[in-house]
Amino acid sequence: MIWYLAKMALLLPILGLLIWGSLKLTKMMQQRLSRGESNQRSIRLVETCFLGPGMRVAVIEFRGREILLGCTKQGLTRLGEVAAPMPKPAPIELENRP
Repeated sequence: MIWYLAKMALLLPILGLLIWGSLKLTKMMQQRLSRGESNQRSIRLVETCFLGPGMRVAVIEFRGREILLGCTKQGLTRLGEVAAPMPKPAPIELENRP
């Protein structure tokens, strides 16, 4: 029984380190792979809203248009489409002169 507990005390931390290391490696690889694709993507998820079990709506931006999609377990349905709003310019700061 003591031999079993000694093995468990040794192997559980090693198993924990392996799990932690694989999660870190996965996260690092996902970031590395997504960096190269970010400039080439023509579609962007703007917002999602959960409506109920298995139902949600999503807004995606594609080629200057925002598309409203209904998402269920059975599939996707286009609910509407509008032109994407233009990004607001940064405010101009004026100098205060006495």
